[in-house]
Amino acid sequence: MQRMALQAQTVLLDTVIAAFAFTAAYSIAPPRLPTLAVALPSLTLLQLVGLYAALAASFTLLFRRELSPWRYTSIPDAVVLARIAVLTVVLFLIWVFFLDRARSVPRSTLFLAPLLQMSGSMGVRILRRAFHEHALGAFAPLNALTDRANPAPALLLIGPPALADSYLRDAARSHDRNYTPVGIVGADRRDVGHQVRGVCIIDVLENLEAALADLRRWNRYPRAILLLDEPSRLKGLTADVLGRLKNDGIRLLRLPSIVELSQHDSVTLLPMREINIEELLARDPIQLDRVAIAALLRGRRVLVTGAGGSIGAELCRQVAAFECSHITLLDYSETALFEIERELSETFPRGSYRALLCDVRNAARLESLFREEQPDLVFHAAALKHVSMVEQHPCEGVLTNVIGTWNVAEAARACGARQMVLISTDKAVDPTNVMGATKRLAESVIRGQQSLGGETRFAAVRFGNVLGSAGSVVPIFKSQIERGGPVTVTHPEMERFFMTIPEATQLVLHATATNTQGDGRDARLFLLEMGEPVRILDLARQMIALSGRTPGRNIEIEVTGLRPGEKLTESLLDETERSAPCAPKVMEVISASALQVTPGHMANLRQLADAGEVDEVRRALFELVSQIRGEKPGAVPSLRVVATR
Repeated sequence: MQRMALQAQTVLLDTVIAAFAFTAAYSIAPPRLPTLAVALPSLTLLQLVGLYAALAASFTLLFRRELSPWRYTSIPDAVVLARIAVLTVVLFLIWVFFLDRARSVPRSTLFLAPLLQMSGSMGVRILRRAFHEHALGAFAPLNALTDRANPAPALLLIGPPALADSYLRDAARSHDRNYTPVGIVGADRRDVGHQVRGVCIIDVLENLEAALADLRRWNRYPRAILLLDEPSRLKGLTADVLGRLKNDGIRLLRLPSIVELSQHDSVTLLPMREINIEELLARDPIQLDRVAIAALLRGRRVLVTGAGGSIGAELCRQVAAFECSHITLLDYSETALFEIERELSETFPRGSYRALLCDVRNAARLESLFREEQPDLVFHAAALKHVSMVEQHPCEGVLTNVIGTWNVAEAARACGARQMVLISTDKAVDPTNVMGATKRLAESVIRGQQSLGGETRFAAVRFGNVLGSAGSVVPIFKSQIERGGPVTVTHPEMERFFMTIPEATQLVLHATATNTQGDGRDARLFLLEMGEPVRILDLARQMIALSGRTPGRNIEIEVTGLRPGEKLTESLLDETERSAPCAPKVMEVISASALQVTPGHMANLRQLADAGEVDEVRRALFELVSQIRGEKPGAVPSLRVVATR
């Protein structure tokens, strides 16, 4: 009802503007000279105005859906208004020609009326938008005095002019006075000297140092720099450059990426935040199929194991943003579970959540909770993931990563969940350590569960290292840099595949949506495209440079040697596997396992692990992995362990 009232007001105002436009055009037009063949005008001015206004109202009503709300008016609206004005005057001419051969209308009126009509309609819309964006505040007499009395910190924008325009417009709308933009550094030399909403494009990114020197000379040196585009797409903006800027006391800020937008849909101006080392890795932005993921999650009940961990917590955030009906948070860490439940309750207060403190090793407790919660989708992210710790405690690794996966899969199948998805790792490929072996066996557990029948579809998603996750290399390097070094690297040639936490989570959801397709007879293993591997030594140097220090001078890099079970490089596919693309950035792993994991295998492993038989657990684990990979059953696995102690 309110929308209809607003549309009626728009049509009425455009009609009044058209009437005034015709009246003005008629008044200033020179009168037509009478001829012998011309009689007195048959139509009065009032009749002409009424006819013109009625036609304008009809066309405005006809094209009303193509017009934006006044506060968002733009160039396409000007085109629509021009079309309305032209059609109005053309049909008006036909009518008056039919009525009195158009003798009562001066010819110049037919040219002036549509021009005045379009100018008037567009003018009031521009004025309305100017009020909405507070653009008229610049004309306030006291503005200059107020700005001088309370100056906001200077802000330099780096990025394309189009993104600068969007930021400045949103900042004006939201009355953002935290910073004062003092300049824009773009990428195209042809833009230098132009202005975007009163802010000058002072130079290009290649001349950033010169631009900063000019700003210092003009007493406008920035206290902060806002990166408008993905840092990896701003060529020339290296970790060394950013480190020097931070060392000079400049805050490095950026807006949330497209991966993070779902958490800020209701915010007009997205909050700025400090830039992270993860964003300097060269990687094409992910094009997320939001429609497919929304169809997967909206209105569903979702359960996440390991909900307090890095991947599990991000899964909860992403799922909540897609408006699922209920999220069950399951974790064995009391503190982590409390934190993610509190965060979700504050960020998405309308959501439905339940936090469950439970160990995935406890099969009976899991089955009871799954029957209570009745999840449609289960994301199994709970795992022991640190290579060195699991290497020292193989029994614990087997109980959590293998037996725990079997328990979760059994509970999901028993409660009739639609899908269960296991989060796996590239360390499962030709494993040389216990952690990788347990994850490879967990992948086979998923395949084995699918063969037991039922309505649940099972899948596993395999990807590499996640930057910024708890215990990963980035937090360790940060801590070492803050202490003044040294930064420890196990081998100068070590390489790893890296992905940010939001990227990994988005692609997990992508793969899950893909798993809804097909006949569902076989469990599917998905592989996330990880880009090019990154040398750990290069990552350490970048992080040191980003902190404003110099590698080897302010902070030393120490090579400590490979740890037990570590490999110099990781692979995403085993020798017995091949991949086939199935979605953007997602591939399906095609393989034929030589071993079907059965409840008997699980019972044997659990018995050994519960008894604490470390050597027997290790032997049984690698023997199963050897059979899964198609090697001779019972043979000593061909493990390529690169370091031992």
